[in-house]
Amino acid sequence: YVEAPSFRNLIINGDMSIDQRNSGASQTIASANTYYIDRFLAREVTDGALTIDQDTTSPDDFTHSMKITTTTADSSLSSTQRAYVVQKIEGYNISKLAFGTSSAKSITISFYVRSSLTGTFSGSILNESENRSYVFEYTISSANTWERKTITIAGDTSGTWDKDNTVGILIYFSMGMGSTYSGTAGAWSSNQLFASTGSTNLIGTLDATWYMTGLQIEEGTSASDFEFVPFDVNFRRCQRYYKEIIRSLGSDTQIANGTMYTANQFYGVLYLGGEQMRATPTISQTTGSSIYDVLGNSHAYAHNSITAFAQITNGASSNCRVNVSGVSGKSQGQGAWVRYGGPSTTNDFISADAEL
Repeated sequence: YVEAPSFRNLIINGDMSIDQRNSGASQTIASANTYYIDRFLAREVTDGALTIDQDTTSPDDFTHSMKITTTTADSSLSSTQRAYVVQKIEGYNISKLAFGTSSAKSITISFYVRSSLTGTFSGSILNESENRSYVFEYTISSANTWERKTITIAGDTSGTWDKDNTVGILIYFSMGMGSTYSGTAGAWSSNQLFASTGSTNLIGTLDATWYMTGLQIEEGTSASDFEFVPFDVNFRRCQRYYKEIIRSLGSDTQIANGTMYTANQFYGVLYLGGEQMRATPTISQTTGSSIYDVLGNSHAYAHNSITAFAQITNGASSNCRVNVSGVSGKSQGQGAWVRYGGPSTTNDFISADAEL
C-alpha cells in the first residue's frame, strides 16, 4: 500500500528535481529576477557574484538540491544591495490559510540545508505587495553537513493576501542583504523585509556554498516528513508555470503544420500540450527556423525566422498560432510546415512562460 500524496506542501518542486531551463548547468545569477530551477527565481544586486545550479549533492532520501556559490565576494553591502532566492506561491494554493483574516492559520516551514559557512542565516515570508513580512532565522551548526530546519509562523491576521491566480505568498532565502531590507526576526511587520539584521551573508565569502532541498510549507504548527510526489506529477505542476514546448533534436525537428496565408506569409498551429497554464503564456524561441513546402515532390524550402507567436485564446488554450513572414517561392493556399532548419542545434527550443 502506497499512500497517495495529499499535496499538503505549498511549495512546488521542493526537492529540486525539475530543471527544464538549464538541465543542471550552472548559471550566474542575474541582476533582475530570473527563474532557474523550476519555480525558483533568484536575483543578485551587489558588487559580488553568485552562481546557481541543480546539484546532485543531497541527503540520502533526495536526488537533487539547489546549490548557490559565491564566485565574487562582497563583504560590505550598501543599504539597498541584496541577493536572494525566492519561490512565489500561487494564491489559489494558499486560500485555505485565511491569511489577512482573524482566522489566519499557522504555517510550518521545513527544509534541508548545507553550507560551507556556519552561523545564523535568514529568510522571510511576504505577501504580493511586500508590505507584510515575517523574517525568520535558522542556524547552521556544522559546516558542509546536511541539517534539517523547521520554523513555525503564526498566520498573519492583517494585510492583503491574494487568493487567485496571482501571487499568494513569497518565501525568500537571503544570500546577502543590506540594511534597508533587514529587520528583526520573529514578528509580522508592515515593512519590506527579506532578512534579519546581522545574519550571515553568503556573498561575503569567496567560494562559499549553500545547498537546499526538501523545502516544504504546510499548514499547522509542526513539520511532517517531506511530501514526495511522483516525478511526472511534479513535472506537470511545474508546467502550469513554464514549459518547453519543443526542443530541437536537429535540423529535421518539426514545429508546426499550416498553410500559406499569402504567397509570403505562413500560418501554422503549435500545440502547447500538457497542463493548463496559470495564465496566457508568453511564447518565445531561441533561434530562427525554416519553412518547408509539403506539397509536390520537390519539397523546396526557404530559410526564414519565426516572426510571431499569437495566442489564440487564453491560458486554457492548448495551442497558439505561428507566423512566418517573408517566405519566397510559395503560393497562397499551399500546405506547409515549419521545422528547425540547418543552422539549428539541440540547444534551440520554444517555450511557454506563465510564471508568477
